[in-house]
Amino acid sequence: MLTMDLTEKVAIVTGGANGIGKSIADALRYSKAKVAVVDVHKNHQNNEDDLLFIQADVTDKNDVEKMVEQVISYFGKVDILVNNAGISTMDYFVDIKEEDWDKTMEVNVKGVQLCSQAVVKKMKNQGDGGKIINIASQAGKNGYRLMGSYVASKHAVIGLTKVMALELAQDQINVNAVCPGIVETSMKHRERAIGGKLRGLDEEAIKEEDFSQVPLGRTGTPEDVAYVVIFLASTFTDYMTGQAINVTGGMTMH
Repeated sequence: MLTMDLTEKVAIVTGGANGIGKSIADALRYSKAKVAVVDVHKNHQNNEDDLLFIQADVTDKNDVEKMVEQVISYFGKVDILVNNAGISTMDYFVDIKEEDWDKTMEVNVKGVQLCSQAVVKKMKNQGDGGKIINIASQAGKNGYRLMGSYVASKHAVIGLTKVMALELAQDQINVNAVCPGIVETSMKHRERAIGGKLRGLDEEAIKEEDFSQVPLGRTGTPEDVAYVVIFLASTFTDYMTGQAINVTGGMTMH
């Protein structure tokens, strides 16, 4: 039966302690899923029957494999993986530092690869399919000034999503991406400050520029993204795979 109810489903959300990741974890719990929140930073909250906190680095293969084993040990299985962990660095293309490029690719692309590989092995053994949702960006479809490393990494995430969807379809594992636009998070506020400095503009001018580009007249909230993740995690999307869904207020339409 088609349902948005995720009762008895177990989800992993990487980068789940703050921002978009936290909203996704909260929405999954609201939909009655059991959730493992994974973050590189230590979380001091207590675990609950439907909530597990794990400190792990998504760029470290051993960390990732241990994390997945912890989830299996605590909840017994894994049905949904949300690859949300991500970072951004900013500079003009000619000035991109090698360490910034490497770190962005490590977290944003390798992190998706390692977490998905570890989870897919468990999903295949379970034999009842699963849902993998990669948080990409409209930067995976467009170019943006000062965002060379980030744009390249998110294009890679969308490309990897398509390959995973093709290869995992026979196992009934659906793989889709969500492409947020301008979302009001601490990362976006930092980008406005850094981008403004590089361009000789104040943060408020950058914010006004952001708003002017969105047909719906506002920037996004983390909840806007989380609701689409719930849709992709539900049975309503059992016949969807390999898609990159925009959540941009109309800013990106392809």
